[in-house]
Amino acid sequence: MRLSQSFVPTLKETPAEAQIASHRLMLRAGLIRQTASGIYAWLPAGLLVLRNIERIVREEQDAAGAQEILMPTLQTADLWRESGRYDAYGPEMLRIRDRHERDLLYGPTNEEMVTDLARNAIKSYRELPQVLYHIQWKFRDEMRPRFGVMRGREFLMKDAYSFDLDYEGAVNTYRRMMLAYMRTFQRLGVRAIPMLADTGPIGGDLSHEFIVLAPTGESQVFYDATLEQLDYLQSDFSYGTPADLAAFHELINSYYAATEEKHDLARWAEVDAAQKREGRGIEVGQIFYFGRKYSDPLKFSVAGPDGDTIVPEMGSYGIGVSRLVGAIIEASHDAAGIIWPASVAPYPACILNLRVGDAACDAICEEAYSRFGGRALLDDRDERAGGKFADADLMGHPWQIIVGPRGAAAGRVELKNRATGAREDMALRDALARVL
Repeated sequence: MRLSQSFVPTLKETPAEAQIASHRLMLRAGLIRQTASGIYAWLPAGLLVLRNIERIVREEQDAAGAQEILMPTLQTADLWRESGRYDAYGPEMLRIRDRHERDLLYGPTNEEMVTDLARNAIKSYRELPQVLYHIQWKFRDEMRPRFGVMRGREFLMKDAYSFDLDYEGAVNTYRRMMLAYMRTFQRLGVRAIPMLADTGPIGGDLSHEFIVLAPTGESQVFYDATLEQLDYLQSDFSYGTPADLAAFHELINSYYAATEEKHDLARWAEVDAAQKREGRGIEVGQIFYFGRKYSDPLKFSVAGPDGDTIVPEMGSYGIGVSRLVGAIIEASHDAAGIIWPASVAPYPACILNLRVGDAACDAICEEAYSRFGGRALLDDRDERAGGKFADADLMGHPWQIIVGPRGAAAGRVELKNRATGAREDMALRDALARVL
């Protein structure tokens, strides 16, 4: 994309309403704009980040054996009355009545709807287990939406739902999804720590939160630093057999990790002092096993192998896709702006033409731009070099290919790594080889 033709409305000043780094930087870098309290429009660069996160989440869900569907944002209140949650959920649920006086709601979550889909389609034990997921917009009417996309009213979420024949199968699925989450977060370039959690309004008796470390996090967390160092993409961690997943789960649980609400002083005292870490964290995902909490009241059962009736055991698994954009920025920024991990950056590189109209500069920039197939951002604005440097740092591109008249005359560019700040003078072909 050529910056001179793009819709990237950056801001030099910080908007007064932005209280935390991610909110400030998302507004200043032209990623989002607020349209109503807690509701945001995603602009082109922000949407590219959102889609990159979505892609990685989807790939890991598919690899874990989940199947993608798409459920609507509006749900009938009757299903929630069946489960008993319609009146119990609280004022965060946006309730709607259509022209036929039918009660609807803008879904904050989808346990009831997916159970209804499953009960109408799955009739035999031979059709289980199943894991269904979708990536869909949700709405929760927060009383005081704040912190930009970190605590908005409308948000994009990946939610998956599992159906198993028995407790052992459900726990195996739970472990499979935990591994999928750890692989997902590692690919996104964030350190997420799995922590035993309360189940809240979703229900059940087993849950883990996934916490990204950031100074502005809302939760105080305590954990063993070993959990930061595990490589979940290595072959030793696989979806192979129930025994493999049990070994993975046992390993994770052998290291201490807890939020303030679950903090156990006795267990914390047993952690090696050199490995103790504590700080603030942001929840970016949560998984739940809740058994028959929804399949019982919605009367979902299948025929068993001996003609008996089996009520499936269920779990649900959520990742805050839009929330992750803010969480990544909170964990990865400096005074100049965002520092995107390469896997989620809107553009892998920004090409800075420091002398628009200079034949050598223009030629090198066009050659570099063509090599990216339009996937890089070319700053071809007739602006001062200082402004271009400031915007490139603000927007956080992993690499900057800096083209000035002196270097261009010799066929050379300066390559800057945004994360480290390191700059190297080199031939264009070497810079492209490094970035591509």
